[in-house]
Amino acid sequence: MSDPKLSHFDAKGEAHMVDVSEKAVTSRIATAEGFVKMARQSFDIISEGRAKKGDVLAVAQLAGIMGAKQCATLIPLCHPLPITKVSADLTLDETLPGVRIEATVKTTGQTGVEMEALTAVNVAALTVYDMVKAVDKAMEIGGIRVILKDGGKSGRYQAE
Repeated sequence: MSDPKLSHFDAKGEAHMVDVSEKAVTSRIATAEGFVKMARQSFDIISEGRAKKGDVLAVAQLAGIMGAKQCATLIPLCHPLPITKVSADLTLDETLPGVRIEATVKTTGQTGVEMEALTAVNVAALTVYDMVKAVDKAMEIGGIRVILKDGGKSGRYQAE
Protein backbone atom coordinates (compact mmCIF):
# COMPACT_ATOMS: atom_id res chain seq x y z
CA MET A 1 0.00 0.00 0.00
CA SER A 2 1.45 3.39 -0.97
CA ASP A 3 1.64 6.34 1.38
CA PRO A 4 -1.42 8.60 1.22
CA LYS A 5 -0.73 12.03 -0.25
CA LEU A 6 -2.09 15.36 0.89
CA SER A 7 -3.94 16.77 -2.09
CA HIS A 8 -3.24 20.44 -1.34
CA PHE A 9 0.52 20.07 -1.88
CA ASP A 10 2.20 19.64 -5.25
CA ALA A 11 5.27 17.49 -6.06
CA LYS A 12 7.55 20.25 -4.71
CA GLY A 13 5.64 20.40 -1.43
CA GLU A 14 4.09 23.76 -2.21
CA ALA A 15 0.46 24.55 -1.42
CA HIS A 16 -1.91 24.68 -4.39
CA MET A 17 -5.60 24.54 -5.17
CA VAL A 18 -6.54 21.06 -6.39
CA ASP A 19 -7.59 20.87 -10.05
CA VAL A 20 -11.04 19.27 -10.05
CA SER A 21 -11.80 19.94 -13.72
CA GLU A 22 -11.48 16.25 -14.67
CA LYS A 23 -13.67 15.00 -11.81
CA ALA A 24 -17.22 13.89 -12.49
CA VAL A 25 -20.10 16.14 -11.55
CA THR A 26 -22.06 14.24 -8.89
CA SER A 27 -24.52 14.94 -6.09
CA ARG A 28 -22.60 15.53 -2.88
CA ILE A 29 -23.59 15.91 0.73
CA ALA A 30 -21.77 16.42 4.00
CA THR A 31 -22.94 16.69 7.59
CA ALA A 32 -20.85 17.99 10.49
CA GLU A 33 -21.54 18.31 14.18
CA GLY A 34 -20.21 20.09 17.24
CA PHE A 35 -21.27 21.55 20.56
CA VAL A 36 -21.01 24.54 22.86
CA LYS A 37 -20.77 23.53 26.52
CA MET A 38 -21.65 26.20 29.06
CA ALA A 39 -22.57 26.96 32.65
CA ARG A 40 -26.07 25.98 33.78
CA GLN A 41 -26.93 29.68 34.22
CA SER A 42 -26.06 30.37 30.56
CA PHE A 43 -28.06 27.37 29.41
CA ASP A 44 -31.07 28.63 31.38
CA ILE A 45 -30.76 32.12 29.86
CA ILE A 46 -30.84 30.63 26.35
CA SER A 47 -33.60 28.11 27.03
CA GLU A 48 -35.79 30.75 28.70
CA GLY A 49 -35.18 33.31 25.93
CA ARG A 50 -33.55 35.87 28.26
CA ALA A 51 -30.38 36.64 26.25
CA LYS A 52 -29.93 40.39 25.87
CA LYS A 53 -28.82 40.05 22.23
CA GLY A 54 -31.97 38.14 21.19
CA ASP A 55 -32.85 34.59 20.16
CA VAL A 56 -29.48 32.86 20.43
CA LEU A 57 -30.41 29.71 18.52
CA ALA A 58 -32.13 31.54 15.64
CA VAL A 59 -29.24 33.98 15.15
CA ALA A 60 -26.65 31.17 15.36
CA GLN A 61 -28.63 29.11 12.86
CA LEU A 62 -28.56 31.94 10.32
CA ALA A 63 -24.88 32.57 11.03
CA GLY A 64 -24.11 28.89 10.35
CA ILE A 65 -25.91 29.04 7.01
CA MET A 66 -24.07 32.23 6.08
CA GLY A 67 -20.77 30.69 7.19
CA ALA A 68 -21.18 27.73 4.84
CA LYS A 69 -21.73 30.16 1.96
CA GLN A 70 -18.48 32.00 2.84
CA CYS A 71 -16.25 28.95 3.17
CA ALA A 72 -14.15 29.60 0.04
CA THR A 73 -13.52 33.16 1.26
CA LEU A 74 -12.28 31.93 4.64
CA ILE A 75 -10.31 28.79 3.76
CA PRO A 76 -7.60 29.64 1.19
CA LEU A 77 -7.61 26.46 -0.90
CA CYS A 78 -11.35 25.70 -0.90
CA HIS A 79 -13.22 25.94 -4.19
CA PRO A 80 -16.19 28.30 -4.39
CA LEU A 81 -19.14 25.95 -4.85
CA PRO A 82 -22.73 26.30 -6.01
CA ILE A 83 -24.33 25.20 -2.75
CA THR A 84 -27.83 23.86 -3.33
CA LYS A 85 -28.83 23.46 0.34
CA VAL A 86 -27.58 24.33 3.80
CA SER A 87 -29.31 23.42 7.02
CA ALA A 88 -28.05 24.26 10.48
CA ASP A 89 -29.86 22.68 13.41
CA LEU A 90 -29.18 23.84 16.97
CA THR A 91 -30.59 21.85 19.86
CA LEU A 92 -30.47 22.58 23.55
CA ASP A 93 -28.93 19.68 25.49
CA GLU A 94 -29.38 19.72 29.26
CA THR A 95 -26.81 16.96 29.72
CA LEU A 96 -23.93 19.15 28.48
CA PRO A 97 -25.38 21.66 29.45
CA GLY A 98 -25.25 23.55 26.19
CA VAL A 99 -26.09 23.54 22.51
CA ARG A 100 -25.56 20.76 19.99
CA ILE A 101 -25.08 21.86 16.39
CA GLU A 102 -25.49 19.85 13.20
CA ALA A 103 -25.09 21.27 9.70
CA THR A 104 -25.76 19.61 6.35
CA VAL A 105 -24.63 21.01 3.02
CA LYS A 106 -25.51 19.75 -0.47
CA THR A 107 -24.25 20.51 -3.95
CA THR A 108 -23.98 19.02 -7.39
CA GLY A 109 -20.42 19.49 -8.44
CA GLN A 110 -16.88 18.23 -8.81
CA THR A 111 -15.74 18.43 -5.19
CA GLY A 112 -17.25 17.75 -1.80
CA VAL A 113 -18.84 20.04 0.77
CA GLU A 114 -17.22 18.79 3.98
CA MET A 115 -15.46 22.11 4.55
CA GLU A 116 -18.71 24.02 4.12
CA ALA A 117 -20.47 21.82 6.69
CA LEU A 118 -17.57 22.21 9.13
CA THR A 119 -17.54 25.98 8.60
CA ALA A 120 -21.28 26.17 9.25
CA VAL A 121 -20.88 24.36 12.59
CA ASN A 122 -17.91 26.51 13.61
CA VAL A 123 -19.60 29.80 12.75
CA ALA A 124 -22.82 28.76 14.52
CA ALA A 125 -20.81 27.79 17.62
CA LEU A 126 -18.87 31.05 17.59
CA THR A 127 -22.15 32.94 17.31
CA VAL A 128 -23.54 31.17 20.38
CA TYR A 129 -20.36 32.12 22.21
CA ASP A 130 -20.60 35.74 21.06
CA MET A 131 -24.20 36.09 22.15
CA VAL A 132 -23.65 34.60 25.62
CA LYS A 133 -20.08 35.65 26.47
CA ALA A 134 -21.26 38.55 28.64
CA VAL A 135 -22.38 36.01 31.25
CA ASP A 136 -20.09 33.04 30.47
CA LYS A 137 -16.58 33.50 29.10
CA ALA A 138 -15.66 29.90 30.02
CA MET A 139 -17.85 28.23 27.39
CA GLU A 140 -16.21 25.35 25.55
CA ILE A 141 -16.59 24.75 21.82
CA GLY A 142 -15.78 21.19 20.80
CA GLY A 143 -16.56 17.89 19.14
CA ILE A 144 -16.48 19.44 15.67
CA ARG A 145 -16.21 16.72 13.05
CA VAL A 146 -17.62 15.38 9.81
CA ILE A 147 -20.18 12.68 10.52
CA LEU A 148 -21.34 12.04 6.94
CA LYS A 149 -19.84 12.57 3.50
CA ASP A 150 -21.27 11.10 0.34
CA GLY A 151 -20.74 11.50 -3.39
CA GLY A 152 -17.71 11.62 -5.60
CA LYS A 153 -14.94 9.11 -6.24
CA SER A 154 -14.19 8.34 -2.59
CA GLY A 155 -17.81 7.35 -1.95
CA ARG A 156 -19.59 7.35 1.39
CA TYR A 157 -18.09 8.02 4.81
CA GLN A 158 -20.16 7.83 7.95
CA ALA A 159 -18.72 8.30 11.46
CA GLU A 160 -19.41 5.59 13.99
